Amino acid sequence: MQFVPDVSLAEHSTMRLGGTAAFACDITSRQDLLEALMWARDHTLPYRVIGSGSNIVWADEGFKGLLIVNAINRFELFNEDERNTYLTVGAGENWDSVVERSVAAGLSGIEAMSLIPGTAGATPIQNVGAYGQDISQVVATIEAYDTTVKDFVTIPNFDCAFGYRTSKFNTTDRGRFIITALTLHLVRTSPLPPFYPAVEHYLTDMHKTASPATIRDAVVSIRTSKLPDPAKIGNNGSFFSNPIVSAADFVQLEAEHGPMRHWEVDEGVKLSGAWLIEQVGYKNLHDQATGMATWYNQPLVLVNEKAKSTADLLAFKQAIVNAVAAKFGVQLEQEPELLP
Repeated sequence: MQFVPDVSLAEHSTMRLGGTAAFACDITSRQDLLEALMWARDHTLPYRVIGSGSNIVWADEGFKGLLIVNAINRFELFNEDERNTYLTVGAGENWDSVVERSVAAGLSGIEAMSLIPGTAGATPIQNVGAYGQDISQVVATIEAYDTTVKDFVTIPNFDCAFGYRTSKFNTTDRGRFIITALTLHLVRTSPLPPFYPAVEHYLTDMHKTASPATIRDAVVSIRTSKLPDPAKIGNNGSFFSNPIVSAADFVQLEAEHGPMRHWEVDEGVKLSGAWLIEQVGYKNLHDQATGMATWYNQPLVLVNEKAKSTADLLAFKQAIVNAVAAKFGVQLEQEPELLP
């Protein structure tokens, strides 16, 4: 394995900002991971394990440790019967490639999560989801290295503490587990309605019936039209989660501000973060002072037009958070993780 010194962290975040890592290495197997952890221990260095950096914001101060880039690949199908299939994928697999290959195999369960950037191993951490599907609905087990017991373990779905954009991997057990693979339970059936309105409109306009392939086509079309490609424009996708408030607080909010874009969920009422940001004047706003902007079609997405530092990004983010809090009394929460 190669341990490369003085690596730019901007190259390991799709926002393209951040300082320098003291060292970095790529791992392609569980054995590589063990060797990297041993190397960090022997050199008395902290470490961070990442995927593609699509949900990471690096501090300007950099990271005085070992950056471990998870590039573990695996794609194995096990057909339990005519309907049920289990798919095991390596944590370093490109997530959209996993979705594409599963759809090509006629499998349903993750097609609505098409074009979400990042690697497969990152999806359980925030319980990634889109258009009515999330990873908690299909994860059977997760393979991970447990840094507490210092061994590889298998974690069943019920032990992941999944919630809206949360799991135990980013809350109670943050930093404890290094995900190396996940097994998904997928099915050979057509997706059933109701679908999100945008997906339904696509199917109607294109005269298509619902299948894993047509739902993927719909989502790819919708996301391509609404969101910037992180390979071309620096961004982390949705920078804020849609806030959830209690039913009582929602009634009060609508009494004060009129009808608000929302969805009823088990936890209460989910507000549209994009709508809130638009109401305070930040849709398609280009800030010359920081070099940051909100995407013209989706204000939840912050884009790096010419920012020089993570401090610029955080200043722009805080201005939006403050404006929404001042008008609505609602706190927007950042989705990407600020490291180290």
